[in-house]
Amino acid sequence: MDRRTFVACAIALFAASLAAEAQQTGKVYRIGFLGTASASAQANRVEALRAGLRDLGYAEGKNIVIEFRWAEGRSDRLPDLAAELVRLKVDVLVTGGTPGILAAKQATTTIPIVMAGSGDAVATGLVASLARPGGNITGSTDSVPELMAKLLELLKEIMPRTRRVAVLVIPSNRSSSPVFNAMESTAGSLKVELQKFETRGPR
Repeated sequence: MDRRTFVACAIALFAASLAAEAQQTGKVYRIGFLGTASASAQANRVEALRAGLRDLGYAEGKNIVIEFRWAEGRSDRLPDLAAELVRLKVDVLVTGGTPGILAAKQATTTIPIVMAGSGDAVATGLVASLARPGGNITGSTDSVPELMAKLLELLKEIMPRTRRVAVLVIPSNRSSSPVFNAMESTAGSLKVELQKFETRGPR
């Protein structure tokens, strides 16, 4: 699934439920977009969001307003930015990645949150379970730990002589721990040593 389809599907989960009301009342909805990176880095995703909304009959300046806030790769800024969007009384919060979704979750228990992709939403505490998520979060989640373990297997298959693999992790991202644990378990059976390198910012 490409980025356009991916993000459009996520926001459609919420937008579709508002379509009938918007047509009847003419209300202008306010969408809060919490970006973990920069506007330029997420330009494709933003365009996918706009395209998905247009397909559902929503256009900026007509029946929606999108409030953007960008963390510029600094996860420590996310809580304040999420709180700012909540103060603006947005109708829905859209964000992606575990740190952004956690910040949104901590900022509000009532405003709907659409997660446009996250690590394991259950393991990271975003939702109670996939069958009964509860709370105010919807969207898409990936089985990232299993996926990364599989990628390690593929790497070993492509390069059989591989003995050491560097893994870049972000300590503040809750999905990092289950991902690394799954890779570590697989690495043992492949006779591969993992070297963990922690990063705390873009530099």
